[in-house]
Parts: sequence; structure tokens; C-alpha cells
Amino acid sequence: MASIALFHSALGVRPGITDAAGRLRAAGHDVLVVDQYGGRVFDDYAAAGAHVDEVGFPALMASALDAVRDLPDGFVAAGFSNGAGMAEYVATQRRCAGALLFSGALPVAVLGADAWPAGVPVQLHYGERDPHRSPEWVDGFLADVRRSGSPVEFVEHPVAGHLFTDPSLPAEHDAAATEELWRRALAFCARSTG
Repeated sequence: MASIALFHSALGVRPGITDAAGRLRAAGHDVLVVDQYGGRVFDDYAAAGAHVDEVGFPALMASALDAVRDLPDGFVAAGFSNGAGMAEYVATQRRCAGALLFSGALPVAVLGADAWPAGVPVQLHYGERDPHRSPEWVDGFLADVRRSGSPVEFVEHPVAGHLFTDPSLPAEHDAAATEELWRRALAFCARSTG
């Protein structure tokens, strides 16, 4: 069983996050859903992005780290999109068993880190045609992890949605890709925590 800190996307704690937490809990894991918005939820990426800009990435990173202060070392940091950045940051600041990232990746220098921590495995999922995907950022992050010698698995799903696991986003949701993502993600959590 793993302890998992789960960070939401810029849209907030939507059904995709509660579904993710439910799947992880059903597999026997202890899940902390970190709500950085205090219950606020967005339906629009532009409005959500404006909120992130208003709060500021440094403030969100600080609150992400504060949110996991009571978790013992060895948890898995997980996150969707903007929350993947939060999970990455936490993994550079705390001793984590792994990082599980969905539709989000940043070169670690963007987060103020010098390097990815050695020995922290990563599984990164993206839609092949995700309109929010930055190939440069993905490549930079994967290079950072590989430089550290940590294992990394990059899974590309044949979908166009950004948050394709979220059933409340019908224009993006893909049921088959969601099931494949969770098959791999649950296996990663089991491996990362022994």
C-alpha cells in the first residue's frame, strides 16, 4: 500500500480527480487529495489559467509542499496537468517513492530545482494530440529524469484530450485510454512502494 498525494489540474477538484482518488483507494492506497482552490472549480481553461496566474505558481508550489508536511517520507506524488507541476516540485523537495504525472511535465529548472532526485521513478502520461502539450517541456523533463539515473516510463495515449480521464469533460474523455492509463498507473504505484 502506498501513500499518495494527488494534485488537481488548473480546473480544480473535478470528477476526474475524485475518480482517480477512488481508483487508487480501491487498490488499497491511502490518498490525500490536495485541494489548492478550497473547493473552487472551473469549467474553462482560460478562466482557470487566469486564476493560476493571479495566485502565482510560487504560491501554489509553497502550498503544495505545505499540504504534504504531515505525510511520512516515501509517498508517491501524483498530479494532473498543473498538478503534475505541483507533484514534480514536491518530489524535488521531499523524499518520494515515485512521481505519477498526467498531462503535465516541466523541466525541473522551471521549478527552481538543480536536478531530478536520483532513485525517484517517474511515470508520465500524455495524449498524443493533447493541445496543451509542450514538446520542449516534456523532452526537457524526461532528459532531467534520465540524467539522474532514475527510471522513467513515458506513455503516450492515442487521444486528443488534455484531461482525457475526466468523465465530466465529454469533449476530452476517452474511456479506453482511461482504463489503459489506470492499468499502468496502478502497476507503477505497486512497484514504487514494494
